[in-house]
Amino acid sequence: MDCRREENLARCTCTYEGCPRKGDCCACLTHHLNKRQLPACCFPPEVERTFDRSFEAFARAWKL
Repeated sequence: MDCRREENLARCTCTYEGCPRKGDCCACLTHHLNKRQLPACCFPPEVERTFDRSFEAFARAWKL
């Protein structure tokens, strides 16, 4: 499967400026899951800006 990096960039919600995986969803997801985290697109904007991508932050954000 080909990555649609340019298309993905248009809707990427990650605010981390230096991210080398921005727009490369497969690499982003792999990176975060390996760190027991979720990518920015899983969080509401106010939580995403904290850069806490933990599963716990996800549960708190969505009150699970």
